[in-house]
Amino acid sequence: MATIALNAENFGDTIKDNGIVFVDFWAAWCGPCRMFAPVFEAVSETNTDAVFAKVDTDAEQGLAAGLEITSIPTLMAFRDGYLVFRQPGALNKSTFENLVEQVKGLDMEKLKAEAEAAQS
Repeated sequence: MATIALNAENFGDTIKDNGIVFVDFWAAWCGPCRMFAPVFEAVSETNTDAVFAKVDTDAEQGLAAGLEITSIPTLMAFRDGYLVFRQPGALNKSTFENLVEQVKGLDMEKLKAEAEAAQS
């Protein structure tokens, strides 16, 4: 699956309506973003069971600010609507592939129970 573009209008629904979503926050002028882009695309091609999306922080300044993106690239991973990973900086391909496998392997029922217990 090719990557999709996210904006303020479709960000929430994309996170809520898909099991696993990886989001790359980037900008055209950002050198590390341009280096990470082919890695992000390549990993998306081999993991068709997840959604890979990109947010252009120049075009979506309000969305980026609302999510407190202060450094790009920043990668976020969501599972069942929960933010499970957030890190600035470009990853190499093997590290990113490893992250994808870790997110797929999460025990979401356990994490949801822990989150509910922490709120009590």
